Amino acid sequence: MCRHLAYVGPPEPPARLITEPPHGLYRQSWAPRRQRYGTVNADGFGVGWYAPDDPVPARYRRAGPIWADQSFADLARVVRTSALLAAVRDATLAGADAEAAAAPFAAGRWLFSHNGALKGWPHSVAPLAAALPPVDLLSLEARTDSAFVWALVLHRLHSGEDPGRAMGETVLQVAEATPASRLNLLLTDGETVTATAWGDTLWYLAEPGRAVVASEPYDDDPRWHEVPDRTLLSADRAGVRLTPLKDLVPVAPPKEPCT
Repeated sequence: MCRHLAYVGPPEPPARLITEPPHGLYRQSWAPRRQRYGTVNADGFGVGWYAPDDPVPARYRRAGPIWADQSFADLARVVRTSALLAAVRDATLAGADAEAAAAPFAAGRWLFSHNGALKGWPHSVAPLAAALPPVDLLSLEARTDSAFVWALVLHRLHSGEDPGRAMGETVLQVAEATPASRLNLLLTDGETVTATAWGDTLWYLAEPGRAVVASEPYDDDPRWHEVPDRTLLSADRAGVRLTPLKDLVPVAPPKEPCT
């Protein structure tokens, strides 16, 4: 339902990753090459990036298509960042929550995106919602399935789980509740990238000191590798690691402590 991308590496302008490549996110907003569901990603877009010596990322999000924003090209050309997360959106429910529904979602140093959809949303996830602290539900950035998945991941992160465990367990938990859901998740803290492939495409390009993880390649470089479905990806500037999600040892979701 969307296309997204994360990067960690030497400082670069976002344009080099988003607008300049022949098949970058900019073009994927109307002409994706490998998107399995939907054909146009025109229901919003967003970019989050990290400035030097500031662990809290900045975000630029809009409710309309990326090609209609006359300011973004200048912004993407002049900013420099060593890490970013960007997404173009094909909404599950068009018009919901305007730019608040556009990824990346953020909390502290984290940026997050969801490519996919929850089958039967919102009724199918009522048991999962009941297990979250009320403050988490009241703090949702938008009333969308993606924002809800972010709340599940963030609850695990705040409970002390590492990013891989938080992402992988959330996917397994949601997939059990809604088996036909598509759950390609993407997370960064400015130093690492964690992603899941579950129901849609995911690729990575790794070079010394640099890693890009994306829904699909932004060019025809033969060094792009496709991530197998139902796989957890962990990347940093040192390399990429793949773990089949079936190999995760299940743990119960964290509970709200008694007071």
